[in-house]
Amino acid sequence: MIISLPFGLVNSNIYLVYDKEQRDGLIVDTGGDQQLVIEEVAQRKLKIHYILNTHGHFDHIAANAPLKATYAVPLGIHPADRELLLAGGGAALFGLPHIPSPSPELELTAGLTLQVGRWKLQVIHTPGHTPGSVCFYLPGERAVLTGDTLFAGSVGRTDLPGGNSRQLTASLRRLLELPPETAIYPGHGPQSTLARELRENPWLRRLR
Repeated sequence: MIISLPFGLVNSNIYLVYDKEQRDGLIVDTGGDQQLVIEEVAQRKLKIHYILNTHGHFDHIAANAPLKATYAVPLGIHPADRELLLAGGGAALFGLPHIPSPSPELELTAGLTLQVGRWKLQVIHTPGHTPGSVCFYLPGERAVLTGDTLFAGSVGRTDLPGGNSRQLTASLRRLLELPPETAIYPGHGPQSTLARELRENPWLRRLR
């Protein structure tokens, strides 16, 4: 089960991924509203095992500290974004205060697989938006959480520090290897499917 919790900070999506039967779950990207997450976890009676960041930008990591303090579970990010995470996620570029995050204990490198109840979550390294951007593929759910790599109708920007358009193109090609029926859960905006994006997303249509 994948639950999206949109948060007002630039319309970021926080995700709860969990097994409905065993109630084991994890949090993907913490946005900036820990109370929203805590209440949803309590209502669904979930046991959280991980907090994962798709990348290190401030609008995806702002509630890392309070949620890690609440659940005392490993925090994961790709090692290439560790410095960005600990430097406040680039908040200063937008005139925002430094957003502290605990140091990550879990390196989300390509090929890593995490177990969530009966479901397996596979890490796909998709640099381009940031050097350490990752997507999380759940084959059992036929779904992929794409962070800021791929959106409904668009793709991640590459004009911020660490962005690279060639790397992003290669990462998008990697996502195109997934089954067309795969549901897409992006870091901002509405959900989609890979098949729909292949038809309607101008960036993916060019890659074809």
